[in-house]
Amino acid sequence: MLIVCDDKIPFIRGVFEPYARVVYLPGSKTGPEEVRDADALITRTRTRCNASLLEGSRVKYIATATIGYDHIDTVWCQHQGVGWTNAPGCNSGSVRQYIGSVLALFAGLHHLDPEKMTLGVVGYGNVGSKVAKLAVNTGMKVLVNDPPLERKQATEGIKPEFPYVSLDFLLEKADIVTLHTPLTREGPDKTFHLMDEKNIAKMKAGAILINSSRGEVVSTEALKKGLSTGHLRDAALDVWENEPAMDAYLLNRLSVTTPHIAGYSADGKANGTTRAVQAVARALDLPLKDWKVEQIPAPEQSLSFQLDAAGKTTAEVCCEAFLHTYPILEDIGRLKTDPGSFEKLRGKYPVRREFEAFTLNLCHAKDHTVNTLRNLGFQVVQRF
Repeated sequence: MLIVCDDKIPFIRGVFEPYARVVYLPGSKTGPEEVRDADALITRTRTRCNASLLEGSRVKYIATATIGYDHIDTVWCQHQGVGWTNAPGCNSGSVRQYIGSVLALFAGLHHLDPEKMTLGVVGYGNVGSKVAKLAVNTGMKVLVNDPPLERKQATEGIKPEFPYVSLDFLLEKADIVTLHTPLTREGPDKTFHLMDEKNIAKMKAGAILINSSRGEVVSTEALKKGLSTGHLRDAALDVWENEPAMDAYLLNRLSVTTPHIAGYSADGKANGTTRAVQAVARALDLPLKDWKVEQIPAPEQSLSFQLDAAGKTTAEVCCEAFLHTYPILEDIGRLKTDPGSFEKLRGKYPVRREFEAFTLNLCHAKDHTVNTLRNLGFQVVQRF
């Protein structure tokens, strides 16, 4: 039995070896010859799993250790009897942390008060729902848009946590818009170039756009126009059209530019690997159906830290806490210094842990601040 595995998937080496031969390859080097005799693939978004790769192979199952699955030709797989799975929600906590640090950074750079801001969340799935709750906890008003989910919940009689609004209304009212949609190219809810020139023009003057979903959800040219005319104040891009290539104007103009690592916390990677291993084990009937990553390494910064909340709002304390767990300026600096290192930065990404891994010693804090940070997942020790 042969399993071909992306060599950048963490925590997986040695797991399948007692039961199968495993070949580890870079996603870009995984071609038809390499997968011809494979029974299963464990992959990431860099490998296009379609007829060009798989036709004539023995592959029975594909597991991608990622939320997104637009790199898998699911229709072809269905017709050929090739099973597949993704890992929905595996890195939702990581993206929530990323957005928290982006919001904290923008608050400092542009002198914004989160408690006077409205966040528009486009896409209210596993990620968007967590981002919305983070924003509410930090005092922001939240608007949500997700037409397919809105229709589904209406059909099932489910009352939404946030009332859905139209995209036009959200763009008109939100100070910051954050995108958490899948990439779809057809149908009434297609998201390819969702943020085109027309929709960017509808955004509130001076607004900020954040994209950590898929690069093609935002039109590069439309975003450049929105920024160059002064209609948009700023933007944050973790994903790019045609990545790893990046538009030079956007790389230099934007305050936040990162190499597709919003979901790259060690916790998120562990979740994705766990899901992929379990799925392949079920597909190939291997005794790893309940396997999971047991040990996650510590980051460079201390997992226990202290903040003094005296004279600070809950939002200000939250922003400090977010930036301790994820000092996003380091990622921004590495990419801006060496744009050609996009894939290298992804492949050798430093350990990042999510909020739940941290113990926060909080001094002079009001009960509301303590409860807010606990709601976000921090282990809070209150000091007086």
